[in-house]
Amino acid sequence: MMVGEDKKANLSRAEKLTREAVSSGAQVVMLPEMFNGPYDTDAFASYAEEGVGETRSFLSSLAKELGIVLIGGSFIEREGDDLFNTSFVYDEQGTEIHRHRKVHLFDIDVPGGQYFRESDVLTAGDAFGVFDTSFGTFGLAICFDVRFSSEFTKLAQMGAQMIFVPAAFNMTTGPAHWETLFRARALDHQLFMVGVSPAGNPEAAYQAWGHSIVTNPWGEVVMQLGREEGVAVVQIDLGEIDLVRQRIPVFHAL
Repeated sequence: MMVGEDKKANLSRAEKLTREAVSSGAQVVMLPEMFNGPYDTDAFASYAEEGVGETRSFLSSLAKELGIVLIGGSFIEREGDDLFNTSFVYDEQGTEIHRHRKVHLFDIDVPGGQYFRESDVLTAGDAFGVFDTSFGTFGLAICFDVRFSSEFTKLAQMGAQMIFVPAAFNMTTGPAHWETLFRARALDHQLFMVGVSPAGNPEAAYQAWGHSIVTNPWGEVVMQLGREEGVAVVQIDLGEIDLVRQRIPVFHAL
């Protein structure tokens, strides 16, 4: 999904792409990190929403109408004086069933590459958790969280069969680390990983790498898009998890 500066246009785009995914058979849908506004620390405060605002209402209504589990990417949540990079999850009835506030904020300074400091304006979350759905037990993390394998060990031990990661890697870290991290987290914990990124937008200050990805418990890439906007529907057999864990019993030693 290509994200611009117009929040209403972004929500409309998210709705269109979600409907497209559902028409192709998707029952669980995830949107990208910062799907309702630009990934720009100077813009975070102006896009922030407190309580059940426009974006949470939109996600709940869409999940209920389409009868899907909807993982609402992430957007800026305000609580008092604090701003969080937050993802909300909704079930088929439009009920909010999980919230994850990004724990590991994205602070990076690569000479000749990317500079970004979420911690200048955002407050870190303090917990990871899983949520139960009609399809299985899933975990949730956001972008930079994926670099911390121990957090994914906790999610696996909580019963996560698949971990969803809305993320916006950039043109420095994306080519270097994106695929490797998603394959590694899947392989480390013998589960499925799903990463959904904004598409590249030539007009954006922050250039997202894109390349939304699904990796399986064997560490293989099941699907990967490019930088352009797109929708991918992937059929997942959670039974693969037990097969892999029986063959190579790494998970039981975590």
